[in-house]
Amino acid sequence: MLITHISDCLTGRLGDGERFSGAIRIEGGKITEMGALTPRPGEEVLDATGCVVIPGLVNTHHHLNQSLLKAVPKGMNLPLDPWLMHVPYTWWPHFDEATYRTAVRVGLVELALTGATTVAEHHYIYAESYDYNPSDVFFEEAGKLGLRAVLARGGMTRGRAFDDPAIPAAPCESLDTFLSETAKTAAKWADGKMRKVALAPTTPTFNVTPEELREIAGFGRENGMLLHAHLSENESYARFTMDKYGQRPVHWLAGQDWLGPDVWFAHLVDLDPSEVALLAQTGTGMAHCPNANARLGSGIAPADALHRLGGKVSMGVDGAAANEAADMGALLFSAFTLHRATKGAEAVRAEEVLHWASAGGARVLDMPEVGTLAPGMAADIAVLDLTAPRNFGLHDRALAPVITGGLVVRDLIVDGKVVLAAGLLPGIDLGELGQEAARATQSLVRRQRESALVPV
Repeated sequence: MLITHISDCLTGRLGDGERFSGAIRIEGGKITEMGALTPRPGEEVLDATGCVVIPGLVNTHHHLNQSLLKAVPKGMNLPLDPWLMHVPYTWWPHFDEATYRTAVRVGLVELALTGATTVAEHHYIYAESYDYNPSDVFFEEAGKLGLRAVLARGGMTRGRAFDDPAIPAAPCESLDTFLSETAKTAAKWADGKMRKVALAPTTPTFNVTPEELREIAGFGRENGMLLHAHLSENESYARFTMDKYGQRPVHWLAGQDWLGPDVWFAHLVDLDPSEVALLAQTGTGMAHCPNANARLGSGIAPADALHRLGGKVSMGVDGAAANEAADMGALLFSAFTLHRATKGAEAVRAEEVLHWASAGGARVLDMPEVGTLAPGMAADIAVLDLTAPRNFGLHDRALAPVITGGLVVRDLIVDGKVVLAAGLLPGIDLGELGQEAARATQSLVRRQRESALVPV
């Protein structure tokens, strides 16, 4: 395939090679040439006239089950801790396989339609009451859409205590079960190219013991797996860790072997400068989730400060129950505007935000073949439609995916294969999916109401 007439393109790189115009040749799933190229006889041509071309985006933190937990009334105006109690930890028992599969499909479709070619899913509910394996569902649904999939296999050996006794007990499992099930999932699904598995205890300060943390880190490194978790999502994380261990979270985790280039944390909102410096020094990655953090009133992570120190910054939409949208365009716009709103117009450039969401994500997930447009890289490419009025009048059209607040994909290519063409995903009828999601949401509401009538 040859993508032609590219006039507005951000490559995902920074500095030299940040922008590109010309044509991109794809062969064998890789970009083989970029420049002033003409079609070869019989070569498929994709005309990008009037479009913006970017690398496929990399979403490094998500909870796909929350695609059916948007705008739960009881949680709409709550900060993080009570929101956790009344939304994710209230609703998890009511998912069956059909409902969960619908949620996963809804989230993945939204991500693909907004430019994501790689999705890291942090699923941490593995309950004995489930007669299905959420890990299998995730990989199956991502495979149907042709997306790269990273499962951050979560779980906990001890649940977080909440004030309300009506909240269902969090589903815990033994450390042996957590490790063995993660290993089984990796053996079944991981191929090092389109699918990976990481070890991802829910929250290291709350949900596992220090001894278990060190054992998980050792197991991961022995088996070549990345490590992931939530961390410092708001001030209560640091307060808890200071009270319990006498250190701030990042410094405490350094003593548990939980920093390094094979580790990335979601959120990292509440960091002091010494923690930011330690993350940069150790190559520990950040999944920056500005939409969810703003929606819950948690704050804005110092992604810009980590970036300036040469640290690894990536982007995550987080669960849609915390932002009501798994939309990569909304995510980019939030990152661009929120940092500038609170720190000044020089806090971050649009090109840097795009870099975080592409090359930064590839660095964090240890996927060096994706994230930038260059010869030799995997052909993960998004061709964006700029025909909406929000894009009219742009002097620098290449910045549209970051600065207009809307990102519409015309064509999406993953590993050299077209997975979305002319704005359509093969096999997906959005009207039918919407009806399916409505039925599934109603089913969840009915089950939750019925459970509330049963005495504890």
